[in-house]
Amino acid sequence: MNTLSWIRGVNGTLGHLLPERVARKMRRAFMTPRTLPPRDWELPLLARAERITLRFGLSALRWGQGPTVLLMHGWEGRPTQFAKLIETLVDAGYTAVSLEGPAHGRSPGNQANVVLFARALLEAAAELPPLKAVIGHSMGGASVLLALQWGLRADAVVSIAAPARLIGVLRGFAHHLGLPARARAAFIRQIEREVGVPIMRLDVTGYQLEMPGLIVHAEDDRLVPAGEARIIHDAWFDSRLLMLQEGGHQRVLADPLVIDGVLALLGRNAQPALQLAGNSRC
Repeated sequence: MNTLSWIRGVNGTLGHLLPERVARKMRRAFMTPRTLPPRDWELPLLARAERITLRFGLSALRWGQGPTVLLMHGWEGRPTQFAKLIETLVDAGYTAVSLEGPAHGRSPGNQANVVLFARALLEAAAELPPLKAVIGHSMGGASVLLALQWGLRADAVVSIAAPARLIGVLRGFAHHLGLPARARAAFIRQIEREVGVPIMRLDVTGYQLEMPGLIVHAEDDRLVPAGEARIIHDAWFDSRLLMLQEGGHQRVLADPLVIDGVLALLGRNAQPALQLAGNSRC
C-alpha cells in the first residue's frame, strides 16, 4: 500500500468518528507550504536579483528599470519560476518585482492561503510605483483577482493557470485525501474561519473585473482544470483568453506564446499570440 492509499484509508475511517480532528489535521496540511529549492535554470536570474523588503517583512526580488510589473507565484512557488518572462520584461524596459508570498521564501509566516497572498499584493503595491501590470500564477493568479476586489490597481492584469473558485480547490483536495462527507464539511468550515472570508465569495463569477486582462491556461494542466480559465474569461469582459494545447501547470510560464501575449497586453508588439489563440473578447 502506498502512502496516499494509507492516508485515504485512515481519513476514511477516522473521518467518520472524529471529523473535526481529521479536518483540523488536513487544514494544517492544506495551509502549510513546503520550501522547495530553485531549479538550476532559475539560478542565473536569482544571482542578478536585488532583494528588497517591504512592509511587515514581505520579501521580494527586483530586476530592471522602468514601469513596474508585479508578479506573484503560486503555492510552494518562487519568484524565479517566472525567469523567462522576467528576462523578457527587463529587456523590454520594465522593472519586474516578484514577491515571495507569505510563508514562502524569506517572507514571514508558516501558513499561507489565497487571502494572505491577496493582502500581500496590496501591501506591496502600497510601497511600489504605480503598477503597469500584475501577473499571477496558479494561487497567485487567484490572489491577484481577489486583490483587485479589495483595491489593487494596475493598468493590466495577467492570470496564468489560476482557479476560478476556491470551493472547487477545497473539494478537490478533500476528495484526493479521502475525507468522508462529515470531515469534508468540517474541513471547509475550518478553512473558512481561518481565511476570514466566506468561501462562496471567493468566486470570480461575482467579481468586478474592469481592467484589460489576459487569461492563460494549458489544456493539459493536471492541477487546475482548463475549464477554470473559461469561467474567468466569461466573468471578465475586457479579457483575452490564450489556451495552449500543452504546457502543464508550470511549463506554461516559459511558453513563447505566453510571453508574447504579455508583451502584447503591455502594448509592446502587435499581439501575435492573442491572434493565434483564436479566442478573444475586448
